[in-house]
Amino acid sequence: MDRITRRGLGALGFAALASEAFAKAPAIRSAWPDATETAAMIRGGQLSALEATKVAIERTLNLQPKLNFVVASDFDRALKRAAAGAPAGPFGGVPFLVKDLDDFIGLPTRNGSRAFLPLPPATKQDALIDAYGKAGVNVIGKSATPEAGFLPTTEPFAFGATRNPWDITRSSGGSSGGAAAAVASGAVTVAHASDGGGSIRIPSSCCGLFGLKPSRGRTVDARADTRVSNIGVSHVVSRSVRDSAAMLAATEDSGPGAQHAPVGLVTAPLRRKLRVGLVIDGGAGKPPSAEVRAATESSAALMRDLGHTVIPTTWPIPQTFINDFLLLWASGAAGFADAIAQIAGRPADGTLMEPFSLGLVDMSRRAPKDALPQAIGRLEAAAKAYGRWFDDNRFDVILSPVLAWAPPKLGEVGPAVPFDTLVERLIEYVGYTTVHNVAGAPSMSVPLNWTPGGLPVGTQFAARVGAEGLLFQLAYQLEAARPWADKAPPVRI
Repeated sequence: MDRITRRGLGALGFAALASEAFAKAPAIRSAWPDATETAAMIRGGQLSALEATKVAIERTLNLQPKLNFVVASDFDRALKRAAAGAPAGPFGGVPFLVKDLDDFIGLPTRNGSRAFLPLPPATKQDALIDAYGKAGVNVIGKSATPEAGFLPTTEPFAFGATRNPWDITRSSGGSSGGAAAAVASGAVTVAHASDGGGSIRIPSSCCGLFGLKPSRGRTVDARADTRVSNIGVSHVVSRSVRDSAAMLAATEDSGPGAQHAPVGLVTAPLRRKLRVGLVIDGGAGKPPSAEVRAATESSAALMRDLGHTVIPTTWPIPQTFINDFLLLWASGAAGFADAIAQIAGRPADGTLMEPFSLGLVDMSRRAPKDALPQAIGRLEAAAKAYGRWFDDNRFDVILSPVLAWAPPKLGEVGPAVPFDTLVERLIEYVGYTTVHNVAGAPSMSVPLNWTPGGLPVGTQFAARVGAEGLLFQLAYQLEAARPWADKAPPVRI
């Protein structure tokens, strides 16, 4: 991290002023202003972009030793950008973190891996990162991720574990675990996240946040590849629905040739009744824990109270789906190992890659030559079955758990667990999120429930491809019916 200390921040004289501005601003509707409100305060002159940036840096410095969510800081440049004033855009002047799987010019991209530690700062970035800049955010650093985003927990050997602000002995989720811990603790109000098998929804569930995974091809960086094997998408994690909706409106592909009709800015709650499919068991037939089952049934009861029709159903995919997905995941690990070999000038081994990553590489390289094409063919069939599931049952959305358990203890699904044991655990733990990546469909984790012990448990709602607008409308309705904005974890600002 940049060598900026609390003493230096105090000498510049802005931390106290910013805190006072937050405390006195009449527009504040909750104890924790979200990104939309923060931007409104900046536009209204109640808070300057520089003051907001000073607050975010101070909070990051205070929380980083406890939670470990930042792997590279950009404090000096962020302060200079903020001193020039808030840029145009719906989030003008709002501090922001970019996930460390994506390039941001001027900062290194480590991918959560020891192999990338020596690399210089990035000199280019993707169109989506440009779009965040046009939305007005001010990047103060890079958020932590597991190695290459392979695991649903953020415990990389390169940087150490990111801890959950609701219980620092537990996982913050992954792969956007650093982003989720930062937002949940209040260091920043919104942060970039990405999702290749649940990596927006999983940390949102673990950290009590709202997280929507867009459709494949929705955002400005995702136009070219429409294959089911293109499972990764990007968006943000946030505390409020409106932050997520506004950021998607700012970053969606709405130009000629866009794959989907634009969502636009969704601001209103749902006004019609839905037909909701309810799934309890995971895609491999594994049941959730009793706590997660109770939370899911509570969410289903809330939907009924809101006038929606809830109908039990089952996944439209075979239980072998997860094995095909794992082979696709493993092929990505093999490509990652090849990239490391080029950087290091030698084959990737245990000094460069983590045990689980190497296990995936071995899985890929041991598979018969025709295994991956056959798996992709079956995944294509699963994607089609997902669409027919909605058509045949006239479902509007599907309600399910996000994860089979409440946030696990650090180490339970970490990279050092023996490979076969870890794969078995993952099949159970993340059996609810991968189908949407293959289908290219939107889904969201909504923080509707907490365990008796105080751990958040998200509920997943999924829709047809391209139906982000419907999900946002439903999320606004749920946010009003069971508010979560003022829920604060033990480790917070």
